[in-house]
Amino acid sequence: MLRTIARCALGLFLLFASFGHFFSADEFLAQVPPWMPAPELVVLLSGVVELVLGCALIFSPKRWIPIVGWVTAAFFFVIFPGNLWQYFEGRDAFGLDSDTARLVRLLFQPLLIVWALWATRAFTTLRKQTPINT
Repeated sequence: MLRTIARCALGLFLLFASFGHFFSADEFLAQVPPWMPAPELVVLLSGVVELVLGCALIFSPKRWIPIVGWVTAAFFFVIFPGNLWQYFEGRDAFGLDSDTARLVRLLFQPLLIVWALWATRAFTTLRKQTPINT
């Protein structure tokens, strides 16, 4: 029950964040490193991914939930360089207007990864399906 609540809460968080990509794109552009091509497209596509992942976390059939957890964790891992860039460049966005605030945000990224994996039982399911040769 607790994992289901945590999974749905993460899904709602992603849904809420996805709308920001469409309506407050400037905030998200502050996280896109200059070496990324088409930064506006990156913001738009990452918003679509968050929208899809949020819906998948909430509405996926039970058998797909661990896979959704792995994909969600991978997404949080992939966007981490943007958060690092925002910290190192001192870019203000989302009310993060100090190095301390941006650093604290960096610490939450690994927690989001763990949250996605725990709430979807991704590790447990992987262990059950992995044969151990002795």
